[in-house]
Amino acid sequence: MPDPSRTPQLRLREFLPYRLSVLSNTISRRIAELYDREFGLTIWQWRVMAVTGDAPGISATEIGQRTAMDKVAVSRAVAGLIEVGYLERKSSEEDGRRSKLYLTPAGTSVYDEIVPMAIAEEQALEAVLTPEERVELTRLMEKLAGSASPDRPLW
Repeated sequence: MPDPSRTPQLRLREFLPYRLSVLSNTISRRIAELYDREFGLTIWQWRVMAVTGDAPGISATEIGQRTAMDKVAVSRAVAGLIEVGYLERKSSEEDGRRSKLYLTPAGTSVYDEIVPMAIAEEQALEAVLTPEERVELTRLMEKLAGSASPDRPLW
């Protein structure tokens, strides 16, 4: 009979949060090598560009919410992208204290080059799965996301 006063042993190799984190980081680094080598972008900068390309006029706060990036990482990525000319900040017409972010023409050009590369990497990664496994993976990810964040959708 297990001793209830003894702390259970944590086996990281079997711990779901650890495994998901390592897998996510490994996949992100694999794709990041492409846009770092070609365009000199960090993972954080690409995430900001990807979200802004998908939702022009988004605020930095909303980017943080959508990507689970902390405020400092978002701020640094935004500043770096503005500095290289890939992102621009415009004051919100509804609320002058808020600003909206947009890809510049140069940023849009880079975005348009990276997206097909990212999609190709996603397809290569998923190629080991059958169509049924892809559907099941999506279903399971949705289920875990709902459990991890019951108050708001993660994506």
